[in-house]
Amino acid sequence: MIATAVSRTAGFVAGRHVLVIQDTTSLRDDGDKYSHQLHPAIAVDATDGALLGLTSATFLLRSGDKKVHRNQLRFDQKESYRWLKEAAKLAAAGAACVTVVADREGDIYDEFALRPAETELLIRAQHDRVLANGQRLYTCADALSELGRETITLPSSPGRLARDAVLAVRACQVTLSRPKRNLAAEAAKLPPSVVLSFVEAREINPPTGVIPAHWRLLTTHAVNSLADAKQIIRFYRERWTIEQMFRVMKTKGFDIEAVRMADETPFENLTAATLIAAIQVLQMVRDREGNARRPLQDVFDPADQPVLEAVCATLEGRTAPQQNPHAKGSLAYATWVCARLGGWTGYYRPPGPIVILQGFLRFKAIHHGWKLGRLV
Repeated sequence: MIATAVSRTAGFVAGRHVLVIQDTTSLRDDGDKYSHQLHPAIAVDATDGALLGLTSATFLLRSGDKKVHRNQLRFDQKESYRWLKEAAKLAAAGAACVTVVADREGDIYDEFALRPAETELLIRAQHDRVLANGQRLYTCADALSELGRETITLPSSPGRLARDAVLAVRACQVTLSRPKRNLAAEAAKLPPSVVLSFVEAREINPPTGVIPAHWRLLTTHAVNSLADAKQIIRFYRERWTIEQMFRVMKTKGFDIEAVRMADETPFENLTAATLIAAIQVLQMVRDREGNARRPLQDVFDPADQPVLEAVCATLEGRTAPQQNPHAKGSLAYATWVCARLGGWTGYYRPPGPIVILQGFLRFKAIHHGWKLGRLV
């Protein structure tokens, strides 16, 4: 299933600047020694925000054995190396540019030093490194003038309401020095330094009692202006897509965590199917306005179109908001149908992923009945 989904995604990337967004989520964890985790990577168009699909997925099983610290492993033995190589394959599939986007767990010197030539990196800094000039990474931008400010909308998250935030933006070039390692011979194979761009986005005047947004971003992209810095911030904010995907897979959606399968292989098979379905839901969410002009075939089979049109005819009302405004054969058209099946009225705010998921599942049931009816 995963191999088929990855191959399908590769067919969509030609000529595009692709953001490969990766993260790890816990599926099962006893809080002690056992954990079952999933590390997927998804492809997002850097220009129009379309979710193109899955680029890789790996299951990580921890069974209580003592784990070797990553500083004691060669880079080619690390999981992060394998993920970078998978992302680099998109360049071979015709992508114009590939930028790997990761949160703090991706802040590894080896990644910057040994990244494949076909990929760029954008990583949120985790380590307050000592730079080649003796400064600390976290304070190196303090003396810089602001490039400018940007107002963004921060989505809601557990314990945080959605709000608009004004960010002061600064940027500079930094040189990371090679860190000391337990495996001195392996460390010596790394270049002594790496030159990167550093972008800091710090919220000013946050609401009382709220932790301000503060992002420190390291990237291999050149950042020479406010426009460049804003683009890097926009690329990093696309990480929210994979957070939404996990939300659809878990409690608010398919509730994969509640599955009580004892055997690991069947559980991983079910998780893989759930992952692919969650991506399909988000593909619909991302193009619900039709801005990316994605075709129906991104999610649906072409044979589904007559069923979608028949169902749509039963859902449309007399007012303009209750008429499907999208072209037949487009993904946005199908998304409108699923949203209405999921309970969206056509008024007020756009439908979210859970509403579209509910409608998607209902459409699947309707489609199954349609097929059975044609056999009778």
